[in-house]
Amino acid sequence: MEIVVSGIRPTGKLHIGNYFGAVRNFLKMQENHQCYFFIADFHSLTTHPTPTDLHSSVSIVLAEYLAFGLDPDKSVIYLQSDVPEVTELYLYLNMNAYKGELERVSTFKEKAKTQPDNINAGLLTYPTLMAADILIHNADKVPVGKDQEQHLEMTRTFANRFNRLYKTDYFKEPTAFTYNSKLIKVPGLTGTGKMSKSAGESDCIYVGEDADVLKKKIMRAVTDSGPQKPNSKLSQPVANIFSLMELVSEQNVIDSFKNAYADCSIRYGDLKKQLAEDMEKFISPYRERIKDTLENKQLLSRVARQGAERARESASQTIKEVREIIGFKKFY
Repeated sequence: MEIVVSGIRPTGKLHIGNYFGAVRNFLKMQENHQCYFFIADFHSLTTHPTPTDLHSSVSIVLAEYLAFGLDPDKSVIYLQSDVPEVTELYLYLNMNAYKGELERVSTFKEKAKTQPDNINAGLLTYPTLMAADILIHNADKVPVGKDQEQHLEMTRTFANRFNRLYKTDYFKEPTAFTYNSKLIKVPGLTGTGKMSKSAGESDCIYVGEDADVLKKKIMRAVTDSGPQKPNSKLSQPVANIFSLMELVSEQNVIDSFKNAYADCSIRYGDLKKQLAEDMEKFISPYRERIKDTLENKQLLSRVARQGAERARESASQTIKEVREIIGFKKFY
């Protein structure tokens, strides 16, 4: 059975882009693969080194994982910080990672521009920590988006370099996990690219937010001045609204609004109102499950403890073998 590893940083609540872009695939993976899903609390420190309430953020993501349907009896669900073997492997990989190659990583260059006063060593070595997360379980597959493909390529580089330097074939070359269908790119509400927290709160539809907040956000979504002639091409902001409807609305509803756009009779207020209603219908069951799960501290504790034990079982075996390969031997 193939091993799959993936993680999400606890930078707040998950939005529907996280659900449709990642978590929905996780639900399929856990049925047929050995899956390790972790909450990347170490990673969050690269951009937020002094978090105001890291534990609450972690709790929310863990509760959302469970509310979405991830099963701790089918998958290993754990906190990155509960597995110290990850940081030990991170250290070993850093010994053979080079400054020049790390500085060329596109996400590092982008972050260095956006946060020039916080270009820390963790930000520079983010790819080696990600590699450690994957290689600690010697994963076969990693579900990644476009923005993480370069990091996965570097993971293969580090794995192959370790094998070459120590004359072994210990680490596998993990590859991207994809289903036959195209990966879904969920657009945001600001009329630009994919839904992203970095674009601001107004860009995201969070799965756990209240119905009133949800409706106000969607009603304020960016559109345009309306079609100028029949059968006009959809502008990007309006196309984004329709893309969101494709996720939660009935096809006949979508077709009706597309026909109205084509004959120039569309009213964007009605379009966004319909999206808000359909999105609320989709989100409300999850909202209630997330709330109930967050209040069940005993469940969260049990899942985290069970996940830590199972993740460490795999990770400790990897570290034991890596130490032997490198040449660490005890005198006692």
